[in-house]
Amino acid sequence: MKAQLDALVMQMYKGGIQYHEAVREFQKVFIVTALRDQNGNQIKAARELRIHRNSLRRLLTDLDVDVRALRHGLRRPPRSERPVAAERKVSH
Repeated sequence: MKAQLDALVMQMYKGGIQYHEAVREFQKVFIVTALRDQNGNQIKAARELRIHRNSLRRLLTDLDVDVRALRHGLRRPPRSERPVAAERKVSH
């Protein structure tokens, strides 16, 4: 894996990519990979990345990452669209 990373860095360097652009791109790909693995769940992704969830949120904002695009599958419907459950009986 190190050889692949070295080759990629050399390619980026020779291509004229500036340091801050390379770091930003690496961060974005690394974070998006973790988020995809966790189905867009930011808390779980932050835990896997071993960073605080607020730090992850700040990075997502800085990197212009749309987390909604990373989620797959159905989500729970909003409360307004959920069926009404039978009322619970309160025992005294």
